[in-house]
Amino acid sequence: MKIFKSFPPHDRRRFAGLAITILSFAMLQGCALSGAGPFKGSIETDAEATVPYTVVDLSASTIAPYMRARDVAPVSHIADREVKDFRIVPGDVIKVMIADNAVEGGVFAPLSAGGTVFENVRVGADGRISLPYVGRPNLKGLTLFQVEEALSKSLAGVAIAPLVHVEMVGDMSGSVLVAGAVKTPGRFSALKGPLTLLDAINMAGGPILEPHLTNVVLRTGTSVTTLNYQQALSGSNTAIPPGSEIVLERARKRFVAMGAVGDPGLHDLPSENPSLLEVLGVVKGLREQSADPRGVFVFRLGDEDKTGARVAEVFRLDMRQPASIFLARQFLIQPEDAVYVTNAAIYEWQKIISPIVQVLVLGRTLESL
Repeated sequence: MKIFKSFPPHDRRRFAGLAITILSFAMLQGCALSGAGPFKGSIETDAEATVPYTVVDLSASTIAPYMRARDVAPVSHIADREVKDFRIVPGDVIKVMIADNAVEGGVFAPLSAGGTVFENVRVGADGRISLPYVGRPNLKGLTLFQVEEALSKSLAGVAIAPLVHVEMVGDMSGSVLVAGAVKTPGRFSALKGPLTLLDAINMAGGPILEPHLTNVVLRTGTSVTTLNYQQALSGSNTAIPPGSEIVLERARKRFVAMGAVGDPGLHDLPSENPSLLEVLGVVKGLREQSADPRGVFVFRLGDEDKTGARVAEVFRLDMRQPASIFLARQFLIQPEDAVYVTNAAIYEWQKIISPIVQVLVLGRTLESL
């Protein structure tokens, strides 16, 4: 300031004027680049840009192709529980009871005494087991009934009319693996009966995320199926074969909110078929101090056309119109949509005028020095 005061009064005024001009230009340039997106007028007039798009004004006459589907009525049928025979695989654990009908001196206990029981007999990696007097028969791929027949034949000449009963104790062959976005992932047995998709997921504690945000991948060894968990709850439950793997993962059902909204950013869709009104509620509505209610836009990159190019559409809703609330309630928001609310013109002017006033005040201060 001492250096500034050393200039003659007229030079000080010229210097102050120059400073005001430079600062005003710099701050106006900053204001021109500010904001969270394009201006309302630019969206409506720049449809012939590098990426062409179509602007659709939402009204009672244009909304029909973009409306939410009606809620599907609940179905009455249930999943068929197809019963399949377990076939022994390496790692299975079985319980074997052998009874000998000999009056005296039998190798095994008689049936009246409960027979001779071998607990927790594990099937080896080669599919074989080892039992006294039975040897090491290969049981891989056999059903429980076939295992009983095989063991009875192995005891020929050792026991008189032996009786064999086999139970599954630990079933690798009949179990189902559930992993991913569930509360208690793990392997679950089907010993109590055949499992459906919902049975297995419920055994794992259910999904961590909301149903519409959860995808289910079912691998059976011969096929892979992907469906939304909400679909399974709505009637697409199905029986799953033993040995299946079920993986739950997050569905990419998100949207981006930008501009003059209460909570901009990346958000999960609030429901399976969310409306624009629901989505605006998730982001805490329009910012009352700065939003232009006539500039509510939804940007969407649609499916490919016949030429292979993806069709871009921009939907505009004038929230000043009373009917707009009903239109927003009917308009379907799709995954990866971008909801953008422009600033009001008066707010944009305030952003420009405010720094100018600050610069003028600074100029007067400099001139008074």
